[in-house]
Amino acid sequence: VTATLRSSTAPRSRQRGETMRAVLAKSLRAALPTRTARSVSGLLEGYGDHVFKGATAEPYLAKQGLSSATLSSADWTKDAAMADKVAAAVLEWATENDATSFTHAFQPQGASGVRHGLLGMVQNAFFKFDNDGVPVWDLKGKDLIQGETDGSSYANGGLRGTHCAGGYVQVDPSSPIYLRGDTIFIPSCLVSYFGDALDEKTPLLRSVDALNREGKRLLSLMGYDVPGLQSNIGLEQEFFLMPRDDYTKRQDIMLAGRTIMGADAPRGQEMCDHYMAPPSHATAALACMQEIQAQCFRLGIPLRTRHREVAPNQYEFAPLFGTATTQIDQNLVVMQIIEETAAQYGLAALLQEKPFNNVNGSGKHNNWSIGTFDGVNLLNIGQIAKASGSGDTFPVILSAIVSAIDQHGDLLRMSIASPGNDFRLGACEAPPAIISTYLGDDMTEFLKAYAAGGGEYNPKTKELDMGVDGMRQMEIPAQDRNRTSPFPYGGHRFEFRAVGSAQNVSLVNTVLNTMTASAFKTVADRIEAGEKPQAVAADLINTHVDKVVFNGDNYDEANQEMLTKRGVWRIDSGIEAIARFSDPKNTALFESMGVLKPNECEARQSVLLDHYVGTVDIEAKCMVDMITKHVLPAAKAAELPQVAALESALTTLGSAITAVHASEGMAQAELARTLRLETMEAIRVDCDAAESACPADLWTLPTYTDMLFLDQTTNVDKNYFP
Repeated sequence: VTATLRSSTAPRSRQRGETMRAVLAKSLRAALPTRTARSVSGLLEGYGDHVFKGATAEPYLAKQGLSSATLSSADWTKDAAMADKVAAAVLEWATENDATSFTHAFQPQGASGVRHGLLGMVQNAFFKFDNDGVPVWDLKGKDLIQGETDGSSYANGGLRGTHCAGGYVQVDPSSPIYLRGDTIFIPSCLVSYFGDALDEKTPLLRSVDALNREGKRLLSLMGYDVPGLQSNIGLEQEFFLMPRDDYTKRQDIMLAGRTIMGADAPRGQEMCDHYMAPPSHATAALACMQEIQAQCFRLGIPLRTRHREVAPNQYEFAPLFGTATTQIDQNLVVMQIIEETAAQYGLAALLQEKPFNNVNGSGKHNNWSIGTFDGVNLLNIGQIAKASGSGDTFPVILSAIVSAIDQHGDLLRMSIASPGNDFRLGACEAPPAIISTYLGDDMTEFLKAYAAGGGEYNPKTKELDMGVDGMRQMEIPAQDRNRTSPFPYGGHRFEFRAVGSAQNVSLVNTVLNTMTASAFKTVADRIEAGEKPQAVAADLINTHVDKVVFNGDNYDEANQEMLTKRGVWRIDSGIEAIARFSDPKNTALFESMGVLKPNECEARQSVLLDHYVGTVDIEAKCMVDMITKHVLPAAKAAELPQVAALESALTTLGSAITAVHASEGMAQAELARTLRLETMEAIRVDCDAAESACPADLWTLPTYTDMLFLDQTTNVDKNYFP
């Protein structure tokens, strides 16, 4: 093949200067994994050069008579001529970086824990052939803005029939275009022919609009006009790394993301020795994490923090804050990079919430706040009081949010009802499924004083003496952190701690934005009707604070019982939590805010239930396979007493799987939950007992000792690591 890729304006002599084979070879090299240079200057110089925004986009847009500010609004997507100019700039940037393809990347439903990257896409080359058979670069504004795909095989919960296969994608201008390998990715939304949201992002963007609309209105009624509001988040991503050789020998981890059997190792996390310990240069884990950060920096993802977590082989990344839509897109990319990079370093990354029994699982703490377009944080009492010129603004905002938590705690619980959270919530590693909130004693006392007609928030501090002559005293907050609360206030943000590590958090933030927007509307309506802001806030504080605010230990069973008697939302079953999606209270909430129609709520509930059932089905089939091919043969060879129980277990599992397949809807999900949390857990006891008693030379599955201790089990190639 000797045809040449060229722009339509390039002279013929230059058209033949570089063959298509050479261009595609360059593009292939760009797609291959490479070790990134890690000098500080190299990382800083390359920061953000694979995301089309700001300083990276400026020179390309300038050639089209535009500036990078063009990308800060959606106007360019509504003007065909401007869209063509943006497309021309994107094309030049992309080809200079050896890209040859583009794709609209959207967020299918029912993806968490099973879909690689949690995205859907079709990658298309952005060149065509002219009449002479010569390939020509070709990317127009219409290509960026909109596309059509076959939407028939994505989970939709009945929103479309088999014969209605059209799926339509449209660019999300609030999240920047980025480059990986030979492809540019255009963050997008997916809807059906009838406009129903088939994805996770469309409702998120609708909720952002609702929060902006109702929040601006409330603040304006209080005399504070702002250009706009947005939800900001920071996502702490936890995960495990394990030897890839062992990963490929464990069918349960490969296909289901967690161990459905496995005896405890002699050592776990009882010594707290892994938490924030120094990263080891003697294993591939640190080099892997450095590579992940380097790739993320090129994409403009501010992955600032890395550290070991509590469980052996458990780690965490945390970025700086950003807008909810962009942070979620970036988090999905981070998760994909984690999995792909781990494989390149001989490791497997486990993002599932509870991959190993009796050690901590993984979460994704969703740190949520509300900011104005000009940078004022509505949850920062000092900032908002100064910017608004009023001491009423913050307590009105906070009282509205507290009322929303009380009224819609069931939706918060629904939003975290991922299959992996079945084994994580309430296990003294994540908050229980009781949706209270923590404000701290000082803030709680301030709200009550404000409701009584006075009060000023003066956060207390205390001096901490180190007891060493050569060290100064530290001034620290008088309020300690409360890691047992599912939704604590942290000074400038709320931290939704119960979110699962494998989740796409679009639904989580859709719920947060929607319930807050509705609470803002309620307050604004009352002010508009003649009530004073302080009086409205006082009513909300007196109604909701004593019920839903709890500043104590949420792990304590007596406190859990007390909160349950208070009437705080408590839904222990993930299945029952999912079923709250279609409750009339909640469909009315989503519809009133223009976020989801009732049929879209019902469809999403159906998708979540199907996702749960499908996850359990995979796990149960893995258990059958592993007992048949590994556990039972080993038990027979060792003449263990568990043989009869294991043979019986296969019959029990087969019958339970058949029963699940024969059912549907909520009844099917309940059967699956029973199979998972009762039947399979009971069978696991026999499997683990067999493993514990079996001679090592007869046991054919990697053990917890094999999988959980990189520091102790890695054989070091002295020429490999720095």
